[in-house]
Amino acid sequence: MSHLFEPLKLRDLAVPNRVWVSPMCQYSAVDGVPNDWHLVHLGQFALGGAGLVMAEASAVTPDGRISPGDAGLWNDEQVAAWRRITDFLHEQGSTTAVQLAHAGRKASTRAPWDGDETVPADEGGWQTVSSTSNAFGALAAPRALTEDEVAAIPEQFAQAARRADAAGFDVVELHFAHGYLAHQFYSPLINDRTDRYGGSFDNRVRLLLEIVDAVRAVWPQERPLLARISATDWVEGGWTGDDSVRLAKLLAEHGVDLVDASTGGAVPDAQIPVSSGYQVRFARQIRAEAQVPSGAVGLITSPEQAEEIISSGSADAVLLARELLRDPHWPLRAADRLRAGNIWPKQYVRARGA
Repeated sequence: MSHLFEPLKLRDLAVPNRVWVSPMCQYSAVDGVPNDWHLVHLGQFALGGAGLVMAEASAVTPDGRISPGDAGLWNDEQVAAWRRITDFLHEQGSTTAVQLAHAGRKASTRAPWDGDETVPADEGGWQTVSSTSNAFGALAAPRALTEDEVAAIPEQFAQAARRADAAGFDVVELHFAHGYLAHQFYSPLINDRTDRYGGSFDNRVRLLLEIVDAVRAVWPQERPLLARISATDWVEGGWTGDDSVRLAKLLAEHGVDLVDASTGGAVPDAQIPVSSGYQVRFARQIRAEAQVPSGAVGLITSPEQAEEIISSGSADAVLLARELLRDPHWPLRAADRLRAGNIWPKQYVRARGA
């Protein structure tokens, strides 16, 4: 029996299998509105058998976008566009999810294929904000948020969560990783504040817990709330796996149902030992030591590797990104290889085993 293709129950939601689509920015929205590209991009993963299809990091405010091409959930036009997509995903039997995000000092950049640098104001760029006024690498320096401005951020996430509900998403994931705004608060490498959002561990994670509380207050209680964190900064003196265990316990106490364990992104000079499954150990640590369900992500490529991660108890779900771009039907092939039964859409069965 394949554990990878067993359902995962979180609150009242049963996700049909443990192969999940990791959020992947497409830099192809206009004014935050997803379009046919997003419909086909996400729809192919539902046809391919993924149990949960997570839409890209979607900004809670216009200035929270990584690039001008990022999707968002700050207005009703975006809700309607997302609803068209979630309706299709549901028709294919997939669970739908969206990642809510604010990029902070890593916002207002060009799409990666255009140079991944700050977009100037005369080309549609904007002033970025952060926990600090220090820049990320060669990007433009952000403006440090005032304490009152920080305190207003949780409501921005809450309003986006309300729209996610209206847009038909089953799951919300809060993007607390990869050097974006929330990570700019909890990483000691970045946060240089002296107010109640800086200094001690409790102060640096305060914003995250306030966001969780605000979102959990409006997100339906029967539906899961996830959080993606960077479980280590990969830099001496930075955030660590042990810090992540401590944070995961707090997130769970405040209503997070699964911690999605990625890494890095805080500073540009981190030396990351990238290799097959290099981040799985953090998902395992969080699951074992915090006693919180976890998701594993990062260079998970083969069905056998994914099956071992789940069957060994290292994580409760695996999130695939580039592997699914290369093969959107990876879950169909994996189910056959692991003898998990036929999950192929009836329209595609003629190709099964060919």
